[in-house]
Amino acid sequence: MTDRTAEIADAIYDARNSLRQIKPPRETFALDSIEAAQNVQDYNTSRWIKQGRRMVGRKIGLTSKVVQEQFGVSEPDFGILWADYAFDDRATVSMRRLMQPRMEAEIAFVMDRTLDNPDVTLQDLISAIAYALPAIEIVDTAIENWNIKLFDTVADNASAGGYVLGTSPRKVTDVDLRLGGVVMSRNAMPVSLGVGAACLGHPFHATLWLARKMVALGKPIGAGDIVLSGALSPMTPVAAGDVYSVEIQGFAPLQVAFSS
Repeated sequence: MTDRTAEIADAIYDARNSLRQIKPPRETFALDSIEAAQNVQDYNTSRWIKQGRRMVGRKIGLTSKVVQEQFGVSEPDFGILWADYAFDDRATVSMRRLMQPRMEAEIAFVMDRTLDNPDVTLQDLISAIAYALPAIEIVDTAIENWNIKLFDTVADNASAGGYVLGTSPRKVTDVDLRLGGVVMSRNAMPVSLGVGAACLGHPFHATLWLARKMVALGKPIGAGDIVLSGALSPMTPVAAGDVYSVEIQGFAPLQVAFSS
């Protein structure tokens, strides 16, 4: 750990705690590599765990080929899911807990077994998933005006905010996770449409990438972990008073509202 890692981590940590946005670390601290950015994320993850926050899983970001091209990368990134930012279906979330949230519709996988084989296969992954759930990711960034590039978002926990899980678990063999359609609505008006294949061709593909990455980093996905596998439709902004609903084919709809 270098002094610069701690300095950047402190800036992001303070921004998250105070809910006051900061300028991009790539500009203010010359953050210039994926390794340095990941060290910042790891530093804050360890700090939050020591302070009593409970990690419940991981989220995968940058699963759209279009977005990867915008960021100039060829693979996704990942962040931590925290128990204190998990919200129930039909919950009302105070905007005072967020900075500049946006919404994504996703498939969540809940794991039945630990995936610690460095050569984990797709079949290993499928058999290790207990069930799938519809999910809403509340994406949020500490970087002002969403002026983010790759190193900024990785350092800032992959721009993770919170998440909402549905209450209609399905075996992955019982739903079409690739061709199933997605409709995300704001105040009863559709604002984002998608399909499972938008997530690296299939949500399994993104999750397999994560499983292999976590083994390589010595932090394998564990039994009981939640994995948000990536966006199925374009991200949309949130304002106080909004009510969002997500319908993913094969699952019951889920909803979340936002108060001032």
